[in-house]
Amino acid sequence: MSDPILGLVMLSLIIVVIMLGFPTAFTLMGLGMMFGFAAFYDPSQSWTANKVFTLMVQRTFGGMTNDVLLSIPLFVLMGYVMERGALVDKMFYSIQLAFRRVPASLAVATLIVCTFWGIASGLVGAVVVLMGVIAMKPMLNAGYDTRLAAGVITAGGTLGILIPPSVMIIVYAAVAGQSVVKLYAAAMVPGFFLAFLYLVYIIGWALINPKVAPKLPPEQLIVPVPAPIHFLREHYSSNMLVATFKALFSPSKLLNAPTDAKLSFGKIFKNVLAVLTPLILVLFTMWGVWWYVIIHQQNERDALNVPVVTQLAKASTNSAEPVEEVLQAIDATSSNIKSKMPEEDAPLVALDAAAGDAPLADAGTEAAVGPPENFELYFGLTCVLFGLLLIYYYIKLDEEQFEILKLLIESVMPLGVLTILVLAVILLGITTATESAAVGALGAFILAYQAGTLNFDRTKQAVFLTAKTTSMVCWLFVGSALFSAVFTILGGQTIIEKWVLMLDLTPIQFMLLSQAIIFFLGWPLEWTEIIVIFVPIFLPLLAHFNIDPLLWGTLVFVNLQAAFLSPPVAMSAFYLKGVSPPGVTLNQIFAGMMPYMFIVIACMAFMYVWPGMTLWLPKFLYGG
Repeated sequence: MSDPILGLVMLSLIIVVIMLGFPTAFTLMGLGMMFGFAAFYDPSQSWTANKVFTLMVQRTFGGMTNDVLLSIPLFVLMGYVMERGALVDKMFYSIQLAFRRVPASLAVATLIVCTFWGIASGLVGAVVVLMGVIAMKPMLNAGYDTRLAAGVITAGGTLGILIPPSVMIIVYAAVAGQSVVKLYAAAMVPGFFLAFLYLVYIIGWALINPKVAPKLPPEQLIVPVPAPIHFLREHYSSNMLVATFKALFSPSKLLNAPTDAKLSFGKIFKNVLAVLTPLILVLFTMWGVWWYVIIHQQNERDALNVPVVTQLAKASTNSAEPVEEVLQAIDATSSNIKSKMPEEDAPLVALDAAAGDAPLADAGTEAAVGPPENFELYFGLTCVLFGLLLIYYYIKLDEEQFEILKLLIESVMPLGVLTILVLAVILLGITTATESAAVGALGAFILAYQAGTLNFDRTKQAVFLTAKTTSMVCWLFVGSALFSAVFTILGGQTIIEKWVLMLDLTPIQFMLLSQAIIFFLGWPLEWTEIIVIFVPIFLPLLAHFNIDPLLWGTLVFVNLQAAFLSPPVAMSAFYLKGVSPPGVTLNQIFAGMMPYMFIVIACMAFMYVWPGMTLWLPKFLYGG
């Protein structure tokens, strides 16, 4: 049997062995060692001198020194601390109240919490189990169709592995040798777009067939308002913005308030802060966008262009100065700029180098720092729109809306600020993914401690689960590195490339073929096996078909959502079944998951037809 045939046998055998239930990481290592021993076998030497042992050591050391993988344990720890700290219960209640009049309000609230909590934790199993415990029974008690309830939990619970920060993207970056930050930026918009498609499907189904999601009874539409808020409305104003400011500057009426309606100055100030929080967040966000896009990047452009322009002007007025000296001066300027950006101050470049990817676009290029065309106009229109929405919001701010706002601020804002902060410092290049993961883990501990829900036992569980998950990922990476190396040595990669090239496919045909193979592999296999075994087979062919690796990789991320939603291996279904009421069957859960698979395909079609959805943000942030 020739070596390429041995490689194909090894590739086929790995699928069979994994489907039999053997651990993936050790199966990869075992088959890699066995077939590698055969590939390197030399009868004239002792079996202990076989080069496969050296290859094993090299691949293991390579995995240990891969900086990209350092962020995995910290992001996982962040997720498990949040999950064990039980920070989601109050969030679900407040979001459910906010969307109480929307069709299928419980399902909509469940999807929003799943999306938000999945982003914060990045743990599919934990999100599905947690939301299964919190949301499954209330939806069934409200008369919701079991398929709708099961589908929204399983589909929403998997979004955390797609929307950054995501462990799957980190593993893919390590396997494919691509930049984590570019992949994060590329996956951001498609991830939220997929969540939006899920939302449209849920509301559309409820509108077409109201029986699947009956309206909540009137008593569940009433927001419980405490006595102090009633007192403010009755004695100051029906608009809570006016009432809180009047109470702050004229507290005389509060002296005669009943005991249960007493408000101290500190509580009044907290109410004012709660009312103004949306305005503060919007203004701060707008200022941040304006500073980064217009002020900061314009200053960078001026700093890079002015010295060059000065030298060229000097050359034009002083003909005695040779052109070579001008070019040397320009080179010296570029070197000086680069010397001011050491690796620790340019984590994006360092991370790209660690991932084996080409460096980001030079800061001096127009594409890297220039805002998009007509940005000022679009930004101004956006500000006007936000302003109109805020004016309408404050005009309609009654006591129920104010109480919901307070609940949202207390339950969502701390976790939201932490998550946005972690993502922002990565995408803007302020820190590396590892450093931001450390900040996120520390923030998770602080939030859980502040909520009083994290004791020693729960902390111990979070650390143990983090070590368990990280060990699985690291061993999986070592096993896949050895397996792919042996597969390439045997010529398996070459024979597959030759077969694909012989088909004489167009780029769109290759794109459809590769994504279809990954889609069908998602039925029997998990995302880990697909990324570490099969994705590297397609990567060398992207350059031949002139396909952007960011676009193809992001399509893979969305495609792998099917691995969580496709029977018979769909782990999300088994996670949910374990915490569902006895009447919920596995077939009902599978039936509820299937429509979301077609939504995933529709999302991929949108991404291919409109690649700007994927490529705009990384090009805007990093150029190229």
